[in-house]
Amino acid sequence: MFKILKKEELSPSVFSMDIEAPRVAKKCLAGQFIILRVGEEGERIPLTIANFDREKGIINIVFQVIGASTMALAAKEAGDSIVDFAGPLGQPSEIKKFDGTVVVVGGGIGVAPTFPIARAMKEAGNKVIAIMGAKTKDILIMEKEMSEVTDEILITTDDGSRGIKGFVTYAVQELVNRGEKIAQITAIGPVIMMKSVADATRELGIPTVVSLNPIMVDGTGMCGGCRVTVGDETKFACVDGPEFDAHKVDFPELMSRQRMYRDMEAEEKDHICRIGLGRK
Repeated sequence: MFKILKKEELSPSVFSMDIEAPRVAKKCLAGQFIILRVGEEGERIPLTIANFDREKGIINIVFQVIGASTMALAAKEAGDSIVDFAGPLGQPSEIKKFDGTVVVVGGGIGVAPTFPIARAMKEAGNKVIAIMGAKTKDILIMEKEMSEVTDEILITTDDGSRGIKGFVTYAVQELVNRGEKIAQITAIGPVIMMKSVADATRELGIPTVVSLNPIMVDGTGMCGGCRVTVGDETKFACVDGPEFDAHKVDFPELMSRQRMYRDMEAEEKDHICRIGLGRK
């Protein structure tokens, strides 16, 4: 069992939890994810690690309530426990000193997994700029935390209630217009947002990485639900990723496959997982 040490509602239906998981915290790196199960018969939920504290043995996760399983997780309180918490999983982000500015782009709750990447890039000696996008200012998350690990933050909101009115790609273009030398962009968020960033940066000639955690299902490569075409190869987001060259990802194919699961995800009943998940 894994104890919930802290729970916080960051915005409506978006929660942050600190989980006591010392073995995961000891080994995890920026860009990796965990898989949890709330109860014995709950489904597996893959979530990118939002933060970690090696000394205290704590992993922070951020999630949005979108179905029965995340609703069950959100019903837990500090002091409660969840049955399974496995990780770290996936390939870590490539962290190094770049020749130019590193930009992290987070859309919605995608801001959370950009945090450890931004921090690691800053620790590697890079100038780091964060672009944070949301539909409205009321659902922006982790602005204070991001300000502590970046040199600058640009905010975009769909309704113009905060920062630049429009999409995160508008902020990317603003950086280009002012002459910022961008060495790499890492974009994390809804698939359509990542596609938009990839389309924009392809034309601008900016190397771009996307994290395909949103398309994962079981997180082991066994179900095949997260397979994606990258260049001329078939990859699995959970074992080969979750990060890939955005300009090589076949987004139309990916989005088509993602729609296949929409009705299932909308069901109000929980899924009984038949894939064993070892304790760690």
